[in-house]
Amino acid sequence: MVYIVLALAILSEVLGTISLRFVEGLSKPLPLLLVVLGYGSAFIALSRVLKMGIPVGAAYAIWSGVGVALVVLIGTFFLNETMTLVQLLGIVLIIGGVVALEAGGAH
Repeated sequence: MVYIVLALAILSEVLGTISLRFVEGLSKPLPLLLVVLGYGSAFIALSRVLKMGIPVGAAYAIWSGVGVALVVLIGTFFLNETMTLVQLLGIVLIIGGVVALEAGGAH
């Protein structure tokens, strides 16, 4: 259950971050609402994850790392942004770091 809530936190944060691209200087109300709702629900879900027992360092690393990787991938495949080899390597390193944190933690 904890990983489902963590996934919801990640997806909410990604929704908020991607919506920032469409706010256009706070002139677009719907994307602005999605930013507020996305980040708000992300922090609520992340706080629930911490209450469920995942250590804050691991939860934050997973939340932010997977979120960054998803934002880069969405930007590349859906928003016509470019991804360099260095960025791709960064995503691989983020995934490796998250795996290392999970593998090294006591459950």
